[in-house]
Amino acid sequence: MTTARLRSLEDFDSGPILPGWVHASRSQTPEDAAFLSGAMLAHLHMVQARDDVPHRLWRDRLALRAAEAGVALSGRSEGASELRDAVHLLRPGDLPGPAGDIYLTWRRAVDRAVSVTALHRAVPKLEAGQIAAWLEAGQGGPVARAALVLETVLSAAPRAETAALILADAALAQGLGWRYLVPLLSWGIKRRDLRLSGDEMRWACHRAVMAAGPEAARLALDLGHRATHLKAVTPKLRAKGAAQGVEMFLTQDAVAPAALTALMSDRAARRFCERLVDLGAVHELTGRDTFRLYGV
Repeated sequence: MTTARLRSLEDFDSGPILPGWVHASRSQTPEDAAFLSGAMLAHLHMVQARDDVPHRLWRDRLALRAAEAGVALSGRSEGASELRDAVHLLRPGDLPGPAGDIYLTWRRAVDRAVSVTALHRAVPKLEAGQIAAWLEAGQGGPVARAALVLETVLSAAPRAETAALILADAALAQGLGWRYLVPLLSWGIKRRDLRLSGDEMRWACHRAVMAAGPEAARLALDLGHRATHLKAVTPKLRAKGAAQGVEMFLTQDAVAPAALTALMSDRAARRFCERLVDLGAVHELTGRDTFRLYGV
């Protein structure tokens, strides 16, 4: 018996985004946690197969969420707005700072299909051979593999939390047959969990999936609706380079007008962003009068 793949947002809306018993349950045992995280990952697997979710935008926004968690793990206090400023307002020759560097690392990690080469590009401080060996260390089911990779990397490099979580999420993606890394463990895991090992680490990773999964699924649905609206208003845009500009909004968490100047003049870029706001297709993200950022 085969089940037809859901293709439209109307199909997606015909039932609950996630079975209520998945996120309402409070797992008390490792078996409960494994069962519920498996159900959550199965649901996200269906999200991964949808054509109407803007997947690059979804991953890029989840990368911001992972970066926020990573910055907190490092003992810093920068939130989403500071991270966006550090990266999207970066001028040639400037350095993003420690927090911005964590964000850039996550953006590189989700941008390309999972491979040793892509992960080495995201985390160049690690050797490609080292990355390959760590990924091959993972055995068992997807979460068990990810947990073992996380434990192995942290044992070898205790202060490399960002790299360890990227490789753990990469191992999870590989185990699930996903082409791209989707940040989940990275922002569902707790600081204290990073010191665990064996069964306790595996249980912590199941809990992390349950903590991050429902929000990731809701975000996918929300971005799908927003992307549909943005595409619907695109014919109303008359600016030169409008189609390419819209594509940037469909693939990036935030866009600065300056990033559009390769397509149009600086003044036209600002007008283009304001027009999209007027049409309800994007939002201004900073609340400032200058150095603004916009996103779907």
